[in-house]
Amino acid sequence: LLHGVQKSHWEPPTCTSFRSRNVTVLLWYWPFSRSFSLKGDVCWDLYRIPRCILVDERSYFPSADVVVFHNRELQVGLHKLPTNISRPPSQKWAWMSLEAPSHNGNLHKYADIFNMTITYRRDADISIPYGMLLRREAEEQVNEDNSVNKSSLVCWVISNYKSHHKRSQVYNNLRASVPVAVYGRWTKNRLPSSELLPTISRCYFYLAFENSLAKDYITEKLWRNAYEGGALPIVLGPPLGNYKAVAPPHSFIHVDEFASLNEMGKYLQQLAEDKKRYSEYFTWKKQWKVKRYTDWRERLCNICSKYNSLPKHKVYSDLDAWVNANTSLNI
Repeated sequence: LLHGVQKSHWEPPTCTSFRSRNVTVLLWYWPFSRSFSLKGDVCWDLYRIPRCILVDERSYFPSADVVVFHNRELQVGLHKLPTNISRPPSQKWAWMSLEAPSHNGNLHKYADIFNMTITYRRDADISIPYGMLLRREAEEQVNEDNSVNKSSLVCWVISNYKSHHKRSQVYNNLRASVPVAVYGRWTKNRLPSSELLPTISRCYFYLAFENSLAKDYITEKLWRNAYEGGALPIVLGPPLGNYKAVAPPHSFIHVDEFASLNEMGKYLQQLAEDKKRYSEYFTWKKQWKVKRYTDWRERLCNICSKYNSLPKHKVYSDLDAWVNANTSLNI
């Protein structure tokens, strides 16, 4: 199997390559049954990606260059692969998922079926991360002060709490040395979506703890909750190197950087009391801004940007092995 090479730094996305013909991408069904409009030249009109025809009508199957299948619906039995239909020889089938490997179910049955992977991983054929960085234009001014109007030291928003998860154990050990304000379905402090970012903005630190330990699995807990909320993220998930590859330097604190959680707690208290040192964790915002992917159409249009550079005859002989590379169970 082909595995991508991990990069030691974040690189801006490459420019769209221009092709001599259109590429047709057929979405076999919409993820989570939530559809978007495909009227007009969607990929060009919305994202300036040329010669990309995005469709969801199955009558396009014989002429589609790529057919995309979202794993969740296959996993729960809502949809099946159209293996009873004659598949054009040059057509690529793409497996798409934004879930951590432990939530993708049994993938052994998909051996020798898919030609492409579309996931958050950097070594996927089409990488669709939860978020990324874009360099700010020279004229963009950022004057926000992320050290003011703070009323809580550490905050955590959690819905699915399991005492045996590593993130729960880290939380319980950390709160022995510093106060942690907890919100979400697990607690009585439920937050409406409109109050999520304003609440986090009043915290010095935010626990951006992922629910699974998996290569490149860095979700909106970092990109939206912490970065857009204006709190300094304390991260738990993939190894430190994964975060350094995609996040701005000196923009987060990784749990693994400390010998003990008591030591980390002391560091957080000292940092909150030192406005200058705390503010240095936000200087990246002068140069970079966060871009989050929230529209499936943008993710799918990106297929066309990479189509010509993809291997012509690639097949995932063991999709399960590729998906589960460098993973652990729930944390």
